[in-house]
Amino acid sequence: MQYKDFSNKVALITGGTSGMGYATAKLFIMNGAKVVIAGRREKEGKEAEEELRNISSDVHFIQADVSRDDEVIRLISETVQKFGKLNIAFNNAGIEGAWKIVDETTEDEYNAVMNVNFKGTWLSCKHEILQFKKQNDGGVIINTSSWLSKGIFPGSGLYSASKAALDSLTRSIAVENSKFNIRVNNINPGYIDTPLSDRTTTAELREQMNKHVPMGRMGKSEEIAELVLWLAGTGSSYVTGENILIDGGLSIPGQRL
Repeated sequence: MQYKDFSNKVALITGGTSGMGYATAKLFIMNGAKVVIAGRREKEGKEAEEELRNISSDVHFIQADVSRDDEVIRLISETVQKFGKLNIAFNNAGIEGAWKIVDETTEDEYNAVMNVNFKGTWLSCKHEILQFKKQNDGGVIINTSSWLSKGIFPGSGLYSASKAALDSLTRSIAVENSKFNIRVNNINPGYIDTPLSDRTTTAELREQMNKHVPMGRMGKSEEIAELVLWLAGTGSSYVTGENILIDGGLSIPGQRL
């Protein structure tokens, strides 16, 4: 799909070096935006930057850890220094963490998940909003939550809790900032075919997972990107504070044959 809204826009994408973040960066660039991708791993980030530069020179990688306040401040400052402003943020950085039942998890495992998935997104939203307000021209934020904010697997307690907290935070931020023409929404992906899913699942497990999805397959990173661009554009100008499932019907309760 071609969009007409991004030729003068600057988008920041955390977790932007692979999977859903990379696919979204690519689609933004194809539709005229200037894009900063951020991630913790420099090698992967530079490789992604080089690949995206085959489409446009208006892409830049910044290494950053979103769980640290000073790193997020630097990330946004460097984005503005590079491209002059910030219009759109896709806060996609997140980790799965340790999948254990609650009474077997440790404090360090709790901190690892919450520091990236919740604190990191909160810090990103906070400083993105401060930049939007400084520019006095509105802005759009899209956060990555999960279908597991509304469901549970044995062992997903910490991860599910981090994403459920993010769902609530997004609604709060949307209400607080609508008067500044700042829109904030969540996407809640289901099973998405990404490099992470390749590393963490077997072919047999993926076949079993697909049986639980009414559409019978995993989603594609490009399908996530399409939703993010719609939420970032003028077509969704009256949408804010929403948690939008994109899971092929996975989270709909009922018997699976």
